[in-house]
Amino acid sequence: MKAVVLAAGKGTRLMSEKFNLPKVLREALSRPLLSYVLENIDYIEKKDTVIVVGYMGDKVREFAGGEYRFALQKEQKGTGHAVMMTRDELKDYDGDVIILCGDMPLFKKETYLGICEKHAQSGAALTIMTVVAKNGGLPYGRIIRDENGNISDIVEDKDATPEQKAINELNVGVFVVKCGVLFDALDKIGNNNKQGEYYLTDLPKILISEGQKVDSFTTYDVDEIVGVNTLEDLEYCEKILTERANNK
Repeated sequence: MKAVVLAAGKGTRLMSEKFNLPKVLREALSRPLLSYVLENIDYIEKKDTVIVVGYMGDKVREFAGGEYRFALQKEQKGTGHAVMMTRDELKDYDGDVIILCGDMPLFKKETYLGICEKHAQSGAALTIMTVVAKNGGLPYGRIIRDENGNISDIVEDKDATPEQKAINELNVGVFVVKCGVLFDALDKIGNNNKQGEYYLTDLPKILISEGQKVDSFTTYDVDEIVGVNTLEDLEYCEKILTERANNK
């Protein structure tokens, strides 16, 4: 098993420039966000983990340390583009890769292990982590399923119709995929969307069109899926992390 951690973001809404830090090094309870993420995937060896860096990438490299591998995303062109930057690091590898975000400190290790186990058991080319959010309205991509209950697509919140926005099963940005099909599929991703970005969420549609199996793993803990994009998000993460520490 290998891992790709997306950690190239600037964090404008977090006012990261004021702190002279990239987004993933902003702190929650005096620890960088990235430290929680790396701790929760420590069942994967550091040498098998590729961290995609961008804004202030040297600081991320220095924090993580030389045992990790790194890929540079010079321009922020979306999650699909970020994973494309790891091609050289993964070119000789044909096993499974978990792709996750470096700004989501609330995911638990057992959740990551759960999606990896489901993927291994199902034999899918791609397994997508989803969450069922009862309150809806969260700015995450919506999971589109066909009449048989199989995933057919993911539509980003910004591109979703009002009907699609009513769907309460959401994509949370964690994928496990066979590396052998990953980069061929990434080469087919376009950027014909409102953001002009290359979405990793286009993967399922591409793989399904090629007859590949796409599966899902669902978590019902909505707290886990909080990505830190604003100061309010950061405060919320600190609240949940404090509660968890007090309950140990």
